[in-house]
Amino acid sequence: MMRIVSVTLFVVCITLVGSAPTWAATARYDVSYLWHSRLDNVYAYRQQVARVLGPRVSKRLKVVRKKSGLYGLIYHRRGDSAGARRVARTHSKLLRSRGLESAAPVRSMNWTYPSSSIGSSQPPQSSKTKTTEARTQEIRNLGAAVERYIKSLRRKGRISNDERTAWSVYDFTTGKKLVGINEDVQFQAASLVKPFFAMAFFHKVRKGGLLYGPKSRRHMERMIQYSNNHSTNWVMRQVGGPRAMHSILRSKYPQIFQDTHIVEYIPVNGRTYRNKASAHDYSRFLYALWNEDIPGAREIKRLMSLPGPDRLYTGARAIPKGTLVYNKTGSTARLCGDMGILVVKGKDGKRYPYTLVGVIEKRGRARNYGSWIRSRGNVIRKVSNLVYAGISQQHGLRSL
Repeated sequence: MMRIVSVTLFVVCITLVGSAPTWAATARYDVSYLWHSRLDNVYAYRQQVARVLGPRVSKRLKVVRKKSGLYGLIYHRRGDSAGARRVARTHSKLLRSRGLESAAPVRSMNWTYPSSSIGSSQPPQSSKTKTTEARTQEIRNLGAAVERYIKSLRRKGRISNDERTAWSVYDFTTGKKLVGINEDVQFQAASLVKPFFAMAFFHKVRKGGLLYGPKSRRHMERMIQYSNNHSTNWVMRQVGGPRAMHSILRSKYPQIFQDTHIVEYIPVNGRTYRNKASAHDYSRFLYALWNEDIPGAREIKRLMSLPGPDRLYTGARAIPKGTLVYNKTGSTARLCGDMGILVVKGKDGKRYPYTLVGVIEKRGRARNYGSWIRSRGNVIRKVSNLVYAGISQQHGLRSL
């Protein structure tokens, strides 16, 4: 009797398995990385993803267009859903380690390609957009222009009522602060303070308490270039932990770190909300860094110039190609920020450096982290365009 039941069940299973392809075989899946209304932003993001995932994957990274008008970046694989999920998980780990967004499976479609050169890493010539509103008019007060732009986003609901922002711009050429909005307000620090940690490490090196060798250099590069939290905590432990880090910054360099509070290591889940700093502290740090008035300034500048994610240059189409960038991003489900020095080259061949700090903080965790962090990152890019327009007009720099 048991044999008959077993055979019957076996036959039923064969029947069920055999019938699956009639509906499942038609479902094919790709992997998605980004959807955006701006084609140029998708192409810029493609370059970042391609650098992380390597040439074999980049050959199949396609920029596509939905019927809704949104542009997307996908890995064209047309496989089953389980395979797409595995690939998405693997790619997500790599991308998140470099400060980029997670990947996700997406149903394959008859994608529309916006370029005749499918899979090209460069945007088609026809995709060049008109200059932004900021570049078509004279900007007499850059701070007021940034404030107007942020207020316009609030009216449109693109920045919520539970979000606050801070902005700071300093022009090294003129020695003037051009933008200072909520500069002295404390915000969550996220990863923006990691260059501070590097400086505290080099403070102890200068005092003879630590050595900067191959191991510490490796951890320092991972901390700054890839925002690796394990390496960040390693650096903090060498200095003596959060309390010692805080003490060095506040007691030895009070002219810089007036609103910075370091109280925790980076948690395993990356949800670092307790460390605090202000846009003014970032600005003062960048000023001292550029003028090499802090320990390890040259090495920190090298670390901050290594290829990595940024919201000041990549995807900010107004910024000329070849601009030097020294930056550090910060990202959590409650904060999106970037702080750095941009060094643009004028038509006279001279370099014009300036700092830009942008921070957007949400009171609670964003429900859709990926969508929120991308949209706020694009706000920072738009402000970066706006700032360059003002700098360009002031110094008569070369336009695009």
